[in-house]
Amino acid sequence: MPDLYPPLEPYDSGMLDVGDGHRVYWETCGNPVGKPALVLHGGPGSGCSMNARRTFDPKTYRIVLFDQRGSGRSVPHASAPTIDLSTNTTAHLLADIERLRRHLGIERWLVLGGSWGSTLALAYAERHPERVTEMVLFSIATTTAWEIEWITRGVGAFFPEAWGRLQAGVPEADREGSLVEAYHRLLMHPDPAVHGKAARDWCDWEMAIVAVHPGHKPHPRYEDPVFRLGFARLVTHYWRHRAWLEEGALVRDAQRLAGIPGILIHGRLDIGGPLVTPWTLQRHWPGSELIVVGEAGHDARDPGMTETIVAATDRFA
Repeated sequence: MPDLYPPLEPYDSGMLDVGDGHRVYWETCGNPVGKPALVLHGGPGSGCSMNARRTFDPKTYRIVLFDQRGSGRSVPHASAPTIDLSTNTTAHLLADIERLRRHLGIERWLVLGGSWGSTLALAYAERHPERVTEMVLFSIATTTAWEIEWITRGVGAFFPEAWGRLQAGVPEADREGSLVEAYHRLLMHPDPAVHGKAARDWCDWEMAIVAVHPGHKPHPRYEDPVFRLGFARLVTHYWRHRAWLEEGALVRDAQRLAGIPGILIHGRLDIGGPLVTPWTLQRHWPGSELIVVGEAGHDARDPGMTETIVAATDRFA
């Protein structure tokens, strides 16, 4: 991934008790007295990455990252045998963000989010616009019913072989209905053989639809069965509830972001998350700018994505 800032380690970290039996991992990097910036990871369930730290100038920014409930180093992990996901919702994550902000003594911060993280960032900023200075969003999704149907069925027109394998992974009686619901049932099954296969099948699909360039290499995290299970459980959990968001609400309420500068970065070749989503969002968000990266798909590692994200955070430094 070119043009990232050099690797850096956190100067502080901890586990924050957010209630409901959850403790979320957080870390701060860069300049302790710098401009606060919050990173919201994708998934849901991906966890924060070391490279996310490197999208900001560490001399300028106080960079805050955390693993959302059930992800990464937060506990309990969504892969746990007896995990209860009832207290893992968008509303819970929004409350966790505010709890973390207060814990760190931050009044306002820049918010960066990619993929699912862009959905969460929009939901947060629309609820708490007074807490957000600027926004940088990439590989943008708003987790509508239309987007979920597209990414689990419609986009199969471009990846018929992979989609056929995804569909074949559920019982025949479930193949014409919601694949999200069918996979979630399999993923929550107590038998490791059942939920393990479902996690592999789901993650194979996730990897297939971001591979828009020859020689694309899947992210190595997908080789970890614990990651696969937790990730697939959380994605299907959030998608089956459409992230507990009213259909179209994030775009409709983008007017609440007036006065908050926003840079929207999206790959022209993002087949799983079509460009129409950020295009529509930008038209409803006064003061936002859409940057289309011509050779990129959904993966932040695609050509042009990383340097565009870094250039955006540099602009707000």
